[in-house]
Amino acid sequence: MELQLVKGRPQDTAGRLARETRVYDLLDSLGIEYERIDHEAAFTMEACEAIDRALGTLICKNLFLCNRQQTKFYLLMIPGSKHFRTKDLSRQIGSARLSFAPQEAMEKYLDITPGSVSVMGLMNDTDNRVQLLVDRDVLSAPTLGCHPCVNTSSLRMNVSEVMEIFLPAVHHDMIVVDLPMYGEEDPA
Repeated sequence: MELQLVKGRPQDTAGRLARETRVYDLLDSLGIEYERIDHEAAFTMEACEAIDRALGTLICKNLFLCNRQQTKFYLLMIPGSKHFRTKDLSRQIGSARLSFAPQEAMEKYLDITPGSVSVMGLMNDTDNRVQLLVDRDVLSAPTLGCHPCVNTSSLRMNVSEVMEIFLPAVHHDMIVVDLPMYGEEDPA
């Protein structure tokens, strides 16, 4: 199946989850332009490679993290080519070592499930329980790719519109972090 990049929302939203349709509704109401690819469920970065090529943009790895006590939650956006190491990030944000947050918290705060984590989920965090962390390399790209809260579609949007229009509209800000790029020889 060839992946087709189309402009805007699907003409027919029958059979799509409400969380996906809400993303399109919000983006459209904010005047944010986006292109979309529908595809089979993508659960890993490897599965996203063909999608990446079709989108022709930086695909962000989105990680939902928390502190040990599970009192602070973070959404980390890094380029798909970077690896996450808790010590590098914890030091920058002044937090105890971070780990992956439980699925229950992801569903509660972002209304998304594993494999669908995306900056778009912040629209569902009306109590601002999740802090967005963005690697500086994401901000230097003109566009980014992310899921519309489901992993059967991917969007390409202008980074500036996500950061300057979407984030204020959903009442979130970001902390910019600088995570290193590790070589193949570095241990995980």
